[in-house]
Amino acid sequence: MNKFFEWVERVLMPPMAKLSEQRHLRAIRDGIVSTLPLLIVGSFFLMFAFPPIPKLAEKMSPELVSKILIPFRLTMGLMSLYASYGIGYSLARSYKLDGISGGILAMAAFIMTTIPLTMEDVGFVLPMGNLGGAGMFVAILMAIFAVEVMRSLQNRDIMIKMPEGVPDSVARSFEALIPAAVVITIIWIVRVMLDFDIQAFIMNLFKPLVRAGNTLPGILIPILLITLLWAAGIHGVSVVGSIARPIWMVLLDENMTALADGAKVLPNIAPEPFFQWFIWIGGSGATLGLVFLFLTSKSDYLKRLGKACLLPGICNINEPIIFGAPIVLNPLLGIPFIIGPIITGIVSYIAMYFNMVNRPSITPPWTLPAPIGAYLATNGDWRSVILVIINILIMVAIYYPFFKAYEKQLLREEEGKKVVTQ
Repeated sequence: MNKFFEWVERVLMPPMAKLSEQRHLRAIRDGIVSTLPLLIVGSFFLMFAFPPIPKLAEKMSPELVSKILIPFRLTMGLMSLYASYGIGYSLARSYKLDGISGGILAMAAFIMTTIPLTMEDVGFVLPMGNLGGAGMFVAILMAIFAVEVMRSLQNRDIMIKMPEGVPDSVARSFEALIPAAVVITIIWIVRVMLDFDIQAFIMNLFKPLVRAGNTLPGILIPILLITLLWAAGIHGVSVVGSIARPIWMVLLDENMTALADGAKVLPNIAPEPFFQWFIWIGGSGATLGLVFLFLTSKSDYLKRLGKACLLPGICNINEPIIFGAPIVLNPLLGIPFIIGPIITGIVSYIAMYFNMVNRPSITPPWTLPAPIGAYLATNGDWRSVILVIINILIMVAIYYPFFKAYEKQLLREEEGKKVVTQ
């Protein structure tokens, strides 16, 4: 095992370290990580709205749930909007430009890709659907576009310069005036005058790649796409799920009908509960196993993060660990994050293909712990609990060597900080 750790550190770490320091990737990483406090707070409100205790969940009226979800919708539901500012700010600072101007310009460029709707007695309304995780690709591209335009114009000295004595904040605002006019005008022409839907275009790019269905390839392709997107900082379920979910719902409906008709073996393996309870144990990437490893870590940061992420992880909310570890743009944790669910997906598919475990036919509240959710989803099959436990152990084993390598890296950094402090 030590030889494997040495190989990871010698072969994988140098090129990945260079990649992680690439200017644009670093800005994306820092911009997304800056949203972490909002994501953590928002995730707790989400858990309160959908408590993992069935009796308590039954008492939650739609009106109460709607009120509890408001902080969630205005934090995690606007994640791309917040991230666009953070990415623009970080990228502008890397170019030694004004970070605030870069962030504001990036956020304005992102918002410009969404056309407001007009509603009676309300006026203009901005749809929130594209401002959450589903819009992250656009947020990233618009942030990079806006800052690169700003940098290009300022390098060519195409800017308004105020005389000396003008306050810095005012001077910076006028310096960003021409870049703002150029960025907003370009996006307005593309989005409004040419009626080119940027969001729809990006979603359509993924349609040929998604083969959601009831076969093993149909299971593995969404798993691979979702984990790849998440590892790049994109809300994979929002992007892939919006395309594949209609098919998953048809598969679930067929299973529910068959169950109601008294069928002993249900026709479909892969409705959405299959992914929720047997693949995404602890959230996308099956990160509950990684949380358990963090709890045993010698690194102070990883151990504290493990404790903070334990309860959300048990309830399948893993944004805190994805952006806190981080797994995003972190090859050491990104590799098992992608590979592990593929392996547990194959194991789960085989178990259900040969009817060793009942196939899902029910959709329990998704914040339930995985063994309970799997038990309910398979209409009370105790074997599903065993399969979930097996998959957790598989994920722990897959994450372990990469976790140890990452822990070793953080321990060196923590020891270095202690030496500098002393």
